[in-house]
This record gives sequence, C-alpha cells and structure tokens, in this order.
Amino acid sequence: MTIIDTFASTAGNQLARLCADERGTTAIEYAMMASGIGAVLAGAVYTLGGTVKNLFTAVAGLFS
Repeated sequence: MTIIDTFASTAGNQLARLCADERGTTAIEYAMMASGIGAVLAGAVYTLGGTVKNLFTAVAGLFS
C-alpha cells in the first residue's frame, strides 16, 4: 500500500463514520426551528410596530 492508498482509505473511513454520526442532528433541528420562529417574530414586529406604537400612544394620552 502506498501513502496515497492509506490516506484514501483513512479519509473514506472517517467520512463514513461522520455521515453515520447523528448526535448533532437534534441540535441543528432546534436551531432551524428557533431561527424560523425568530424570522416570523421579526416580520410581525416590523409589520405591526407602527400600529402598536400608535395604540400605546393613544392609551398614554388617556391618562394625561
């Protein structure tokens, strides 16, 4: 066996082991869900921000 054959064999074994490892899968799924929820919240705040500000201003005006 040459050095290149040894490297290819070792790299292939490492790649197969990496593909079979599923320990980080759940963390990635949770991160994707959290980023999706964050994007929805950011869109809602951007869309409704002016309306909510006007509502709070009107309510504050009732107390003065």
